[in-house]
Amino acid sequence: MTKILDGAALAREIRTEVATSVLEIKKVHGLTPGLAAVLVGDDPASAVYVRNKEKACAEAGMFSKTFRLPKETTQEEILALLNRLNEDDSFHGILVQLPLPDHLNETVTIEAIAPIKDADGIHPFNLGKLMQGIPDFIPGTPAGIQQILLRNGYDPSGKHVVICGRSNIVGKPLATLLAQRNDGGNATVTVCHTKTNNLSELTAQADILIAAIGQPRAITSDMVKPGCVIIDVGINRIEDSSRKNGYRLVGDVDFDDVSPLAEAITPVPGGVGPMTIAMLLVNTVKAARMQAKVD
Repeated sequence: MTKILDGAALAREIRTEVATSVLEIKKVHGLTPGLAAVLVGDDPASAVYVRNKEKACAEAGMFSKTFRLPKETTQEEILALLNRLNEDDSFHGILVQLPLPDHLNETVTIEAIAPIKDADGIHPFNLGKLMQGIPDFIPGTPAGIQQILLRNGYDPSGKHVVICGRSNIVGKPLATLLAQRNDGGNATVTVCHTKTNNLSELTAQADILIAAIGQPRAITSDMVKPGCVIIDVGINRIEDSSRKNGYRLVGDVDFDDVSPLAEAITPVPGGVGPMTIAMLLVNTVKAARMQAKVD
């Protein structure tokens, strides 16, 4: 029987661990880890993500504040805000909710975050340290995927991992993370993308297949090896007239078609998404310890 990798349950476990750590930091060091989230515009999905992060912070005993900026915010204005947050000792972690409106430069914006406060782990400095195998902060989704694998007994060491997607926040850092000569790594990693020839031939070789391409149900049963482990990063809205809101969420994997072949698979929703938020909290607590110079 296929094992469902319950990311929501695992995320609750990790958030409980974070809450215990936060309680210890408060008691011993008088320090409350703080997270600042910057939300530009009114994208509904981004607003939901930020609310979930606020709730998770509160449950863990952390301080958080969301800075909501209008869609028309200029590059100079967002950079000025980030500079203030860099200097504000009440915030140990900063995240800018992506995507940004088209007129804002994502690279310039992310580079304006102080690396030691980069809770998302996507500043070039932190990605460089990840490449070297000495990361301070690992991007939330790759870190969450690694924890799903390890805590469910699917160590990637020696396995062929195929990642579909090469984004800067998932595919690239995840490939680096799983290939490192560290615990939780030592995999042979293949990265596929829109220019990959014979995609199905490569995905069918995967011991662990990770889909992060943003296309609903793109991975089908003819593309997977029986007994593989599948991690579905995708969150896509498709029309569903039977639902009150007129849509439902599906992943990049055709779950009903593929799951009978897999040894284990993450659901959508309830798989990778909750883990991303949990690992954001882990990064923020680590940042607080680093800035306060406490163990």
